[in-house]
Amino acid sequence: MLPYNPSGLFPSGRPPRPTYREPHPVGGAGVAAGAVGTLVWLVLFGLLGGGLVGYVWWTLIAGGLAWLAALALVRHGDRGVAAGIAIVTAGGWSLAAVAVATRWLSSGDWPLW
Repeated sequence: MLPYNPSGLFPSGRPPRPTYREPHPVGGAGVAAGAVGTLVWLVLFGLLGGGLVGYVWWTLIAGGLAWLAALALVRHGDRGVAAGIAIVTAGGWSLAAVAVATRWLSSGDWPLW
């Protein structure tokens, strides 16, 4: 005969199973704040470049600094903000790569040096 397993509707005398909760859950507000802040950061750095070459190098530098901030936030701060930073930085680097590839395909000359 199989042992009786209670359905949970009635107390069984056994202690309840533990529930594990994340101490600092990722929220949408944190992700949005990191995304907006990084978008402004990348735009301001991108505006420092006079042309495509300057835009790409400034975007790479700004993205690298943003990733360092995201790594610090993952370890010691809000992981939601770090996720927003990482997502927007990847998008900014992708736009810079598309701009370089487009110029390279149209001119036949590598535009970064």
